Amino acid sequence: MRIALAQTNPVIGDFTGNTEKIRSHAVRARDMGADLAVFPELAGCGYPPRDLLERRGFLAACRRQVEELAASVSGIGVLTGFVDTDGDRLKNGAVLFENGQTLFVAHKRLLPTYDVFDESRYFAPGDLAEVFPYKGNTLGVAICEDTWNIPEFFPRRRYSWNPVEALVKNGADLLINISASPFHAGKRLLRQGLMACIAGRHRVPAVYVNQTGGNDSLLFDGASTAHGPDGFLRARAREFAEDLVLFDTKTLQGDIHPVAETMEQAVLDALVMGVRDYFSKCGFQSAVLGLSGGIDSALVAAIAARALGPENVTALFMPSRFTSGDNFTDTRLLAERLGIRFETVPIHRVLDAYIQELGGSLETPGLMEQNLQARIRGNLLMARSNRYGSLVLSTGNKSELAVGYSTLYGDMCGGLAVISDLPKAMVYAVSRQINAETEIIPARILEKAPSAELKPNQKDQDDLPPYEVLDPILEAYVEEGLSLSEIAARGFDIKVVADVLRRVRLAEYKRRQAAPGLRITPKAFGEGRRYPVAHRWREEG
Repeated sequence: MRIALAQTNPVIGDFTGNTEKIRSHAVRARDMGADLAVFPELAGCGYPPRDLLERRGFLAACRRQVEELAASVSGIGVLTGFVDTDGDRLKNGAVLFENGQTLFVAHKRLLPTYDVFDESRYFAPGDLAEVFPYKGNTLGVAICEDTWNIPEFFPRRRYSWNPVEALVKNGADLLINISASPFHAGKRLLRQGLMACIAGRHRVPAVYVNQTGGNDSLLFDGASTAHGPDGFLRARAREFAEDLVLFDTKTLQGDIHPVAETMEQAVLDALVMGVRDYFSKCGFQSAVLGLSGGIDSALVAAIAARALGPENVTALFMPSRFTSGDNFTDTRLLAERLGIRFETVPIHRVLDAYIQELGGSLETPGLMEQNLQARIRGNLLMARSNRYGSLVLSTGNKSELAVGYSTLYGDMCGGLAVISDLPKAMVYAVSRQINAETEIIPARILEKAPSAELKPNQKDQDDLPPYEVLDPILEAYVEEGLSLSEIAARGFDIKVVADVLRRVRLAEYKRRQAAPGLRITPKAFGEGRRYPVAHRWREEG
């Protein structure tokens, strides 16, 4: 049997567009000689639909869509994800239809409720591991999480049973997993290793079809695969784009399309896709951002130019009396290299008016005077957004967001926080990836010491530990979940660790008001890390 791995990028709730996408890919797969086209999890409505699943009209549209698809595609089998209704319960389902007839339905058995997932809120779990004979094979259909409980791969198992093992015991000689598995750095290799383990352990081909595209904070990389019964990779789709690849279960031959060669390139591709999809799916045409002369805003500008086209990006350089002369040159040079629109809007007169009204001193600026500058810049960006309909991109990184080194209603304002899940070290790494072939970001921006430039001779490390110390502490605490003593045991000064953890706790109220950010690491702030603002737990003693 020739299987087409149909990797699509749905828009949540766009039933007309998603239906046409599935139909056209199925027709193309049929014309390429495929017997079966396989689509991702919930490909019809888009993943994750969240509380739209509580709307009766949304569920009715889900039901109509399956009927319309089955009636509109002929000459090829189609296996796709959909929302199924079982009495008053919803199930995350996979349906196989051909020539207008529904042949088989399977339901997701394992419903994740960790990190960004909350599927038990909406769905009831399937409790069967039925298989289905189809065109010379016996299909075992799993949905995303159903494969993430393999004992050899996950020593600490989350679930009491293994649906894949049950499918094979029931006679499956071909495993198909339809998925909407969000991206984080390193996730492709993890999934590829998982599917290789499953195929090799059970000695059956294993097909995995993943969603691609960005939906709010979640990015989906695609990279769908097919592995032979020996565990070797036989087919693979591209990353971060729609794709259609073939795999033959008899010859075990398939198409292998290229993917990013480095982690930095994968992260860059993910962010570009995330920005592009956020704008297109939300209806925005252009972006505006503040360009400071620092590495963070330089990277966001470069990503925006790639995602939206340079003609759709405007950078405002908003100098104050504390802005270094180098930044006047570096920002303009960067904008010229990117081809984006560039405007200089000094803030000193507005700042002087604030100081005259409120009192204070710019000779020895304190917190009020520093934050006023950031908030003036935020107001100018939002005014530009109001006038021209451009979405403001905020430029803070994960290290800053973690410890609250940012100004609420100032540099945090915006509609999308592009690099809010990139630690500072990764900001530099991805920026160097942009410069890999030719220098786009001026070398001086990459080399200068980070500074908010809100007071004379200010440097980030006047207020924070060096980023090469801060980032590993944050990774250990936020992503690995280690305690103060466990982090200190890695060789860090316990007082420094305690202060970093204190800052993370105190900044929770800021993060609660931040723009949505694009998820890049295994544990992002926002929906993946749900801590209360008001609490008295003090792990740092």
